[in-house]
Amino acid sequence: MENLPKDHFVTSLQFTKNVYQDVYPSIDPTEPELSLAGKVVIITGASRGIGAKGIAPAFAKAGAKAIVLVATNAEKLATVEADIKAINPNVQLLSVATNIADASSVANLFATVKTNFGHADILVNNAGVSNSNGVFHEQDVDEWWSNFEVNTKGTFLLAQSLITSLPTPTTPATIINLTTAASWVVLPFMAGYSTSKLASQQLIAHIAAGYPHVTAVSLHPGLVDTDMTHESFRRFNQDTPELVGGVAVWLASEKARFLSGRAVAAQWSVDDLVEREREIVEGGLLGMAMKGELGVEQFR
Repeated sequence: MENLPKDHFVTSLQFTKNVYQDVYPSIDPTEPELSLAGKVVIITGASRGIGAKGIAPAFAKAGAKAIVLVATNAEKLATVEADIKAINPNVQLLSVATNIADASSVANLFATVKTNFGHADILVNNAGVSNSNGVFHEQDVDEWWSNFEVNTKGTFLLAQSLITSLPTPTTPATIINLTTAASWVVLPFMAGYSTSKLASQQLIAHIAAGYPHVTAVSLHPGLVDTDMTHESFRRFNQDTPELVGGVAVWLASEKARFLSGRAVAAQWSVDDLVEREREIVEGGLLGMAMKGELGVEQFR
C-alpha cells in the first residue's frame, strides 16, 4: 500500500460528491435540530479511542438525558465520565464495567440501565478488537476466533438486549454498529477482524428487516488514529473522532431513518445522502450483495 495516495481511503470509497474528515455544520451535535433531549444512550468501547474522544462527547453535546458508558476498565471509564461532565454538567452518567462477549455481563448491564432509566433509546456498538493479524496460515485459531467473540457475538448480545428491553413492541430505538471498510474489501492480513465486522454489519440488515421500529445502521468510522490502527494505515489521511461522533448523533435523528439496514461511511456527506434518498431506497444501495445476475429468468 506504500504507493497509494494519502487520500486513497477517502476517494476510493467515496459514495457522495462531498466528503469530510472533520465535523461540519450538518452533523454539529450542538445544533438544535439534532437535540437528543430525553434520550438514554448506551456507548460501548467508551473508555478510549473513538468512544471516549468522539462518540460520548458528541452525545453529551447533543443534550442526551443520560449516557451509559460501557467498557471493561472501570478506572478509565471514570476518567471519561469527568471529561463528559465538563462538556455537559446536566447529562446523567452511568459507567458499567462489562464484558460484552459474556451474556451474564450484558444482562447485568441492561438490568442496571432498567433500574436507573427504565430503558435505553440508542445503542452505539463501538467496542471492537483486532486480534491475530497476518495472512491466513499464520493465524492461531483461538486468537482469530476472539474477534468474533467481541465484534460479532458482543454486538449481537447488546442489540438483542436493547430490543428485548424496549417497553412495547413498537417503541422506537436506534442501533448503530461501528463497522469498517475492511468489511467491504479484501485485506488478507486482517481476515479475522474483517469477517467478524462483516458479520456484525449483516446483523444490522437483519435487525432492520425484523424490527421496523428500530433504526439500525452500520457506520464505518474512516481512518481514526487509535491504538487499534494497523501500522500500514498510519501514512494515510486521518479522520477526527469528532467526525464519527457527529455522524453517530445524526444517525440517531429522524433524518436517517431511510438508512436503516444499510452501511455508511462517516466521511460521506449526510446532506448528499439525504438528496439521494430515493435512489438509495429504490435501488437497494449501501447493503452487501452477491455480484452477478442471479435468477432462473435470465435463462428462459
